[in-house]
Amino acid sequence: MKAIESSTIAVLAEEPSVARDIARVLGADKRGEGYLQGNGYVVTWAIGHLVSLAQPHEINPEWREWRFDLLPILPGHWPLVIFERTKDQFEVVRKILTSARVSRIVYATDAGREGELIFRYIYEAIESKKPVSRLWISSLTSDAIRKGFEKLRPGSEYDRLADAASGRSRADWLVGMNLSRAYSILYREELSVGRVQTPTLAMVVDREPTLRRFVPEDYIEVVATFRRRENPSQETYEGTWFRSQTGSGKDKDAQGEHLSITCRWPGSPQHHSSCSCGRSRHRVTFI
Repeated sequence: MKAIESSTIAVLAEEPSVARDIARVLGADKRGEGYLQGNGYVVTWAIGHLVSLAQPHEINPEWREWRFDLLPILPGHWPLVIFERTKDQFEVVRKILTSARVSRIVYATDAGREGELIFRYIYEAIESKKPVSRLWISSLTSDAIRKGFEKLRPGSEYDRLADAASGRSRADWLVGMNLSRAYSILYREELSVGRVQTPTLAMVVDREPTLRRFVPEDYIEVVATFRRRENPSQETYEGTWFRSQTGSGKDKDAQGEHLSITCRWPGSPQHHSSCSCGRSRHRVTFI
């Protein structure tokens, strides 16, 4: 794939592995320090979050002290800070996205609220004014990446998603900073409370007794191979087929075809990729 403009298009991925997959499709095969370039593109990456909301004392020095009379902490503004551990990669990203040779930015962070937030915080921190486009894909196959670049959308179409992500981030900050301090002061030891962390920990604790009582049992999964009567030698499929009796649609009146079946060991399933994990979560939770 070639960039349409004569100047360079910058692509920001969320992780180095994703950047490599995208760069391979775009033909950006020249490696640099923290980026890949070529064919009119320069592909760089975040390492998760490069930018975050400032700590309380970075907003107001008085908030460095943990005192009940200072709670709740409610910032009037929300400055951003660069993570110390990834500041070198942030500087690489900043130089690329603000370069005069870059005409526009394509952000290819994960297709979701958190991915949106990662880019928006970086974009705000570097104070860029360049036009941005969104690559929204759920698979990293070469075909999916190509189709994604053919259907880039203006970043402004995802402003509401960015607002939701920013609101969630600030809610996490308010709950974490205020309740962690309140419980720590109350119980006189350093405690950590989080909007997601604490309920998740409670779920793990509640689940532990069940796991300890679990007794594994062997089981077999039966898979039936069906043949159509019209063409039994060629057409087969696997599954379960019941034919309802005439005049009734109730399950108890269903009758199965007499077929020969074989039992087989299906083998262990493959580990989840980040994409398949997300799809499984969507099917179960609808979020």
